[in-house]
Amino acid sequence: MRPQEHVHRLKLTLKEAIQLGQLQSVDAAVALNELKTAYWEYRTHRADQLPEVTFSGSLPNYYKRYNKYLKEDGSYSFIRSHSLGLKGELAITQNIALTGGQIALNSSLDFTRQLSDNIYNEYMSVPIGLTWTQPIFGTNHHKWEHKIEPIKYKEAQAAYIENVEDVTLKTISYFFNLLLARENLTIANQNLENADKIYAIAVAKKEIGHLSESERMRLKQSVLQAKGRVTEAQANVNANMFQLRAFLGLSEQDIIDPILPELAPNLRMHYQEVLKKAQENNSFAQNILRRQLEADYEVATAKGNQRSINLFASIGYTGKDKKMADAYQALRDNQVLEVGVSIPLIDWGKRKGKVKVAESNRDVVLSRTRQEQIKFNQDIFLLVENFNNQAMQLEIAAEVDELAEKRYQTSIETYLIGKISILDLNDAQTSKDNARQKHIQELYMFWNYYYNIRSITLYDFLNNRTLDADFEEIIRK
Repeated sequence: MRPQEHVHRLKLTLKEAIQLGQLQSVDAAVALNELKTAYWEYRTHRADQLPEVTFSGSLPNYYKRYNKYLKEDGSYSFIRSHSLGLKGELAITQNIALTGGQIALNSSLDFTRQLSDNIYNEYMSVPIGLTWTQPIFGTNHHKWEHKIEPIKYKEAQAAYIENVEDVTLKTISYFFNLLLARENLTIANQNLENADKIYAIAVAKKEIGHLSESERMRLKQSVLQAKGRVTEAQANVNANMFQLRAFLGLSEQDIIDPILPELAPNLRMHYQEVLKKAQENNSFAQNILRRQLEADYEVATAKGNQRSINLFASIGYTGKDKKMADAYQALRDNQVLEVGVSIPLIDWGKRKGKVKVAESNRDVVLSRTRQEQIKFNQDIFLLVENFNNQAMQLEIAAEVDELAEKRYQTSIETYLIGKISILDLNDAQTSKDNARQKHIQELYMFWNYYYNIRSITLYDFLNNRTLDADFEEIIRK
């Protein structure tokens, strides 16, 4: 026989559900991976500003072939080459963000062993060499990256917290869906219980002639309809529980009992305060600044490509000998200075056109960001208005819920003594059910608006603190 699976009932508040969603949901894991990607991109940028130590070499290289040789009279001949070589170089390179150039300090040793009839070894050393590469008039890519990358990472950090808040919004939606489904099941069971009681009384009245057959049949129909609603409500509970359970990463053996949140706090939002918090904390502000800088960078790159002058300078010492130790003696200067120039004389306006395209794209970005800023402000204004109005709607719905429940209980008692009809009783029941559902829906809308504002501002208005995170600790998870 298959062993019975252990069922675990889990009473869950809204706060606990939100914590589980932020820790265990797939959406939270996706947000974390996106943050890690941005983190390592930023770390790569920072590492690019630090000295880099590299070792390169060929260990070994072997040649046995014919090479073309130019003689003094201008004719060519082929000579036999047979050698074994080793080469190693140690270099320290540093990018210069201020100028966009690069400086390198290197040391190398080259060994060759001739393997022809006259076998001998030869060494060439460069004990120390200093190389400087510097573009002139071109785009300083290091400088632009130094501006853009930190903003890009700040944008990613804010986006991570926003994504976590989006997880919160989904959790709230699934939580209240289950809560409403459970409440509908409770209502359906209560209605069925009341319908059974009323029908039992109706049967007794029918036997003594105080109730018509038509009325009895109508009450029997109400009982059957109530049973159907219980079955439908139970199926809805199962579906919504599966959805919330899967989102929170819980086991299928966990039976969730959602707890109705307490009364909403007395909180009123002010548009200017909310807008200020959003502009300070939301990734949107960083996104706007990054896109504008990237557009400026494209213009600068297009202008820099109109002409190109590169300076290359190398100074150091070198020596050679048939013994390795002697190759480091009697050193000689090893200097190179090279200026490379690339200036188009006739390009039929191609490079100028690329500059104009980049400038036009920049103007488009500026126009779009202005439009997006207006819409961003408008959305915040409407969200604040809806939240403030929702507090009143919730208060009204709670009062209507209480009155509808009292009316229904009174209607049952009044019907039993024959002072109202079954239609009046059904109307009271429908009003009671609708009022209860409306109350829960208004409570959901209140918390949905609040967490929407929280996700935009990245600010907890209940505890008066900015939503922040230890990103170094999060990355190490």
